[in-house]
Amino acid sequence: MHQTAHAEHAAAAHAQMPISDVDVCIIGAGPVGGTLACHLAQAGIKVAVVDKADLPPMEDPDFDGRAYAIAAGPKAYLEEAGVWDALPLPSCPIEDILVTDGRPGEPASPLFLEFTREDANQPFGWMIEARSLRVALNASLHTTPEITLLAPAEATIVRRKEGATVTLHDGRSFKAKLVVAADGRKSRLRSQAGIPLTRLSYGQTAIVCAIAHEFPHDNSALEHFLPAGPFAQLPLPGNEEHPYMSAIVWSDHDGLAERFAALPDDVFAMQLQRRMGNNRLGQVKPVGRRWTYPLSAQYAQRYTDTRMVLVGDAAHGIHPIAGQGLNLGFRDIIALSKILIAAHNRGKDLGAPELLARYQAECRPANMLMLAATDVLDRLFSNNNPVLRFARDVGIAGVNRLPALRKAFVKHAMGL
Repeated sequence: MHQTAHAEHAAAAHAQMPISDVDVCIIGAGPVGGTLACHLAQAGIKVAVVDKADLPPMEDPDFDGRAYAIAAGPKAYLEEAGVWDALPLPSCPIEDILVTDGRPGEPASPLFLEFTREDANQPFGWMIEARSLRVALNASLHTTPEITLLAPAEATIVRRKEGATVTLHDGRSFKAKLVVAADGRKSRLRSQAGIPLTRLSYGQTAIVCAIAHEFPHDNSALEHFLPAGPFAQLPLPGNEEHPYMSAIVWSDHDGLAERFAALPDDVFAMQLQRRMGNNRLGQVKPVGRRWTYPLSAQYAQRYTDTRMVLVGDAAHGIHPIAGQGLNLGFRDIIALSKILIAAHNRGKDLGAPELLARYQAECRPANMLMLAATDVLDRLFSNNNPVLRFARDVGIAGVNRLPALRKAFVKHAMGL
């Protein structure tokens, strides 16, 4: 009882502490918002991070089957932000990617595309468990001097030409020169700013889970195109219980995907195996939870408003076909950081309209291009039309025979 009273007293005392004004206020402490905060703080920019969820510094949830593919450019950014070195669990490099086409229960088409170690001078990306990044971010947010972490907390924000005022629900308030909306696909800040959103539905749902398998994956990934949607296998670091593990992102028709995800382990494993197109991993079995996510693409008509920018999922959401969703969010903050840090070093106003316009000009066209590319890929590959099947198989094999084109693809996907 005494401990509870002490905790309540500490919380009450904390609520009375005034909050200093900051340069940047970030709403949302997910991978994009949290990493941006750490990166800006390293450059001496005062940051406040507001998140609805509690972010305990030492949380260690059980393995939950979710993982992120982090491209080379974003990995370097996570290193600079001091987050990568704080990851409590090992990462796994992706050194080969095999792209195939087929139908469930059949071997993959003999025409394929393979990105190998020869196509790049470093791994294409790294797989990290979602919980590992969460633990690293929470630890960094709690220990970086220039960051004021406000979580769990909710805020009302008033933005005017001269600056923004952030008022927490406990009554405390502070000022910021710039507000960053990193509050996800259903961004409240985006809605409040009246920024129009366009959505494209795919009629597909992704099943995300992890598997243990009989043979090593050799750090290689698979993107196998099936009529109902793409099926991806991504290499994970193993553990004592399961030395060989991979992450799975399996897209299928809405309704069907949920039914597959609810199958008993042995039947689910059999369905997984039917969708691999090859038997290079041997016997497989599901590990941890299974998650389902309805797939849609969406894009904000603009990324800026008075004293505010949108980043990550608040600005755009794409089909996971190329594993670029989170990396696109990282590209936003890589560009935004450069602009803000350069302005800060010159003593400029971080919420000035010309800076925000520069951010939008740098990110939105490239993001729209990636959205269009993933949209076309999904529509081209997620069908059983024999003419399209033949054309895309020939296309895949054609790219495979052109090393220069393969290398250009790889460089772009790596975010370098």
